[in-house]
Amino acid sequence: MNIRNCSVLTVLFIGLFFIQTVNVQGQSGQWQPANGPLMSQWADEVSPQNALPEYPRPMMEREHWQNLNGLWDFKITGKDTDHGEYNQQILVPYPVESALSGIGETVGADNRVWYRRTFQVENPYENGRVLLHFGASDWETDAWVNGEYIGKHQGGYDPFTFDITDQLTNGEQEIEITVWDPTDLGSQPVGKQTHDPRSIWYTAVTGIWQTVWLEYVPESYIQDLKITPDIDNNRVKVEVEGKHLSEGHQLRIEALKEGEVAGVAEGNPEQDFLIQLDDPELWSPDNPYLYDLEVKLIAENGEVVDEVSSYFGMRKIEIARAEDGHMRLFLNNEPLFQLGPLDQGWWPDGLYTAPTDEALKYDIEATKKLGYNMLRKHVKVEPQRFYYWADKLGILVWQDMPSGDMRPEPIPERTKESAKQFKKEYKRMIDAFYNHPSIVMWVPFNEGWGQFQTEEIVNWTQKLDPTRLVNNASGWTDHGVGDVIDMHEYPGPDMPETEDSRAAVLGEFGGQALVVKDHLWIQDFSRAPSHYETSQSESKLHDTYDQMIEELYKLKDKGLSAAVYTQTTDVESEVNGLMTYDREIIKFDVAHMQEIHKSLIEE
Repeated sequence: MNIRNCSVLTVLFIGLFFIQTVNVQGQSGQWQPANGPLMSQWADEVSPQNALPEYPRPMMEREHWQNLNGLWDFKITGKDTDHGEYNQQILVPYPVESALSGIGETVGADNRVWYRRTFQVENPYENGRVLLHFGASDWETDAWVNGEYIGKHQGGYDPFTFDITDQLTNGEQEIEITVWDPTDLGSQPVGKQTHDPRSIWYTAVTGIWQTVWLEYVPESYIQDLKITPDIDNNRVKVEVEGKHLSEGHQLRIEALKEGEVAGVAEGNPEQDFLIQLDDPELWSPDNPYLYDLEVKLIAENGEVVDEVSSYFGMRKIEIARAEDGHMRLFLNNEPLFQLGPLDQGWWPDGLYTAPTDEALKYDIEATKKLGYNMLRKHVKVEPQRFYYWADKLGILVWQDMPSGDMRPEPIPERTKESAKQFKKEYKRMIDAFYNHPSIVMWVPFNEGWGQFQTEEIVNWTQKLDPTRLVNNASGWTDHGVGDVIDMHEYPGPDMPETEDSRAAVLGEFGGQALVVKDHLWIQDFSRAPSHYETSQSESKLHDTYDQMIEELYKLKDKGLSAAVYTQTTDVESEVNGLMTYDREIIKFDVAHMQEIHKSLIEE
């Protein structure tokens, strides 16, 4: 099938000076959000001129880049048909079904979406490359530049890149994208999206939902970094992946503390670099200290041909036996009780996409303000900037892999194609977010949703990343492997039996619901999910929560190492959040929450 028969994308390859120039079709036209049941407090700040304008990859930052967010031409067609004429405009990077996209329409598995825009660029490098980056697009993305097909990507949560240098021409450039997403009618990782939103299942997300951007690099450049802290030996290991390098290239890597050089390593790009630090300052939720990292690629003549800025945190996560005899979670060689909310990462106006960077940051700030030291990112992967803020503000993250191929028990064997796709997207997630000190645990499976080959997946995860903990399955379907044994109990709390080789954690509990009028996605909550309890007043909610924390004290004494409360915010038909879905109302007394959580964590 030929799903496309016309052309388009072009980039002006001129000059020695970088000029960020945007010429988007219809950029000066009228845009407004689509009608939606509820908007967040940041929605009014969104416009075609400032749609998530921040640098999207703080872990490896360059000077020369261009943001392609904004208005794009748009069209929905049948899955197997060409797009024809564009008849709408969409605000990228908000997903099609969201209000902030300006579209707000259901796409479905039988349709596909099309995007197109034009722009001008000037490359500052005489013989440099132009890279087209996508933060994420759900799920199957095909792309053309100036009418030439540049590739396909299958995956809804991982960043991907096309080198479009050879497709560029003089003058105006055109990029065209088409995306198809079967949502939960397919077998790919999909998380809590569904074609039939209800109960604990939410609105589908289709198409581009993270920043699209251009990056300008020299012919020989730094492609990726892998940063591994080693607090026991006062050093950090840096591995550098380069592109188009020669034998004459060298690397110089500097770790900086408060702007001063704290350690240096130099050598051939093929080697691992060990940077020794004098009495390093450790990263923790109470002290989220980050070192800066400068990486320079140097030619044989001594010229710096490429450089990137990064950062790292010196921290260590493990399980070990505490003085009380129980296996516990240890941070930086000290036991630390981890307490935090189940974090869905959904927004009433942007769905998968936070309306602004301040909104993305706010959820972490609110979690910290309530006295938590951890969050479990639930069957969703966030943009790089979320983990940047987690690193910078200081919150521990348990990172779920989005579930997929979710069939009723007994779960049949996945097809080879489905298993291969899950592993491919799971590995990409680990690789993409490996450097973030905030992430301390990988969770491949939730409650048996699409669970398969558990022992194999856990062993594979530990080989991919031996520096973090692995939770083989959060709730219900433990297979006796990994670093923790995890149970879910609603309303709870409760705990699994302690073991000699794994730490006992409570992966979900609570779910206490409170309806807050005028801050609702839907109005009728008479049929709330049966495993959540609805409080009729704030005082009832607060009393119930306090009783749960009192029970956690007792469970902690018996060996419980962590607990995850459901959940950060209300989401669509769920009203069991610490905050309302629009983030306008925190349902709890902040000072009181800080006090009771601090006591539980520290005692």
